[in-house]
Amino acid sequence: MSRHRIPPTYSAASIAALVLSLLACFTISAVGGAITAGPVKSWYPTLVKPALTPPDLAFPIVWTLLFALMAIAAWRVWRQSGVRQARGALLLFGLQLLLNLAWSWLFFGRQQIGWAVIEIAVLWLAIAGCILLFARHDRVAALLLAPYLLWVSFAAWLTFSIWQLNPV
Repeated sequence: MSRHRIPPTYSAASIAALVLSLLACFTISAVGGAITAGPVKSWYPTLVKPALTPPDLAFPIVWTLLFALMAIAAWRVWRQSGVRQARGALLLFGLQLLLNLAWSWLFFGRQQIGWAVIEIAVLWLAIAGCILLFARHDRVAALLLAPYLLWVSFAAWLTFSIWQLNPV
């Protein structure tokens, strides 16, 4: 097996990989935003929420930052190891992006809070797995996912609390 050569940060390949990573993450963000846009105005305000629920304005700010950190983390893994050597880590990263979107679809799109509780637990495991796999390639990339795991931990508690406070 040949050793992967780390491309210079400002090479065309590196910049293209960063753009692709940002596009992947923010495409998921945009689709999730489209799913939540209507229900966040009509259905979500009708729910009983715990006292620690952040203000609505916090969510797009936090998610924008988290998706940027995710994109940079995936790009760093690609730079450090390349697609072949980091295939498992990058595939799990893609899976957790889809799971992130699935939560939006279940919670807001389908208004299935109970299923969203189960799904966010799977998402949490996928993110934790990504952190472990990313650490094998680039410790900074793994650390860049830590705020995401913390936020999803909080979101899991919030989802569970909303489910408990709003019996069907």
